[in-house]
Amino acid sequence: MKAVRFHRYGDIDVLGVEDVEPRPLGPRDVLVRVRAAGINPGEAKIRTGALHERFPATFPSGQGSDLAGTVTATGSAVTGWAPGDPVIGWSWERSSHAEYVVVPDDQLVRKPDGLPWTAAGALYVAGSTAWAAIAAVAPRAGETVLVSGATGGVGTIAVQLLRLRRAHVVAIASPRHRDWLEAQGATLVHYGSGVTERLRRAIEGDGAGTAHAFLDFHGGDYPRIALSLGVLPHRVNTLDYRAATTLGTRSQGSAEGTGQAVLTELAELTATGRIHVPISRTYPLSEVRSAFSHLEHDHPLGKVVLLPNDGPDGNDV
Repeated sequence: MKAVRFHRYGDIDVLGVEDVEPRPLGPRDVLVRVRAAGINPGEAKIRTGALHERFPATFPSGQGSDLAGTVTATGSAVTGWAPGDPVIGWSWERSSHAEYVVVPDDQLVRKPDGLPWTAAGALYVAGSTAWAAIAAVAPRAGETVLVSGATGGVGTIAVQLLRLRRAHVVAIASPRHRDWLEAQGATLVHYGSGVTERLRRAIEGDGAGTAHAFLDFHGGDYPRIALSLGVLPHRVNTLDYRAATTLGTRSQGSAEGTGQAVLTELAELTATGRIHVPISRTYPLSEVRSAFSHLEHDHPLGKVVLLPNDGPDGNDV
């Protein structure tokens, strides 16, 4: 099969697509033909070595956690899945950016009817991260929640999950995504110099005059900004675990949100139209470098998705 590999840390040019053999099926394993697999900023950071301390790579390294596809074969002890079943799942082995992937049977859920393949393949990392971050700060109806990185893959799902909880969202993002944010009922505050004062004005204009929680999906100074705006540390969640350790905030992400129950809930919410997974672009596996270039440099709205097996564009169900 074809699979993404890199043999050293580096920029996008270290990525390649190689012929590899899927690992042998264990008794509880399932072989999935991958229809769609989202790409994520964390994967880019792993590739550059920026996360070596926490998530070291072993070379040659595969890539990818998100996956959606059809079951092709099952291990001898698998009873819940059969060839042809449509599934969504995740890989802990950095292996889903490939034509086929082997995962344990308890890392899959059934893809609901009506859920497009592209959205299904983009759901795990972003969805579980958004779900865990919101659970960490426990927003209540009517509260004001600030969200940095609000129009990335994680942020777009978090904004919609907050809307379902009837929270008021103040979204830190690019003005070019204003229409999408306003359609979600969010207040846009554009990032950059002076963002703290703009956030303060937005909070004061909210009526309550209070920022109750802060979800940081960007990093940098945002955890400190949250505290300066009066948000209590236990109601700030950042993906920057070093900042969380220093400042005493929370840092829940995809690991805390991983599980069949959460992924099933997110899939049903998406299939029934209560949330939508924006897809910026799709790419064939052979264009993985272009996919990451778009993700890392163009600040896309929502998700970027690889379609490892040629054929339909991934929007069919």
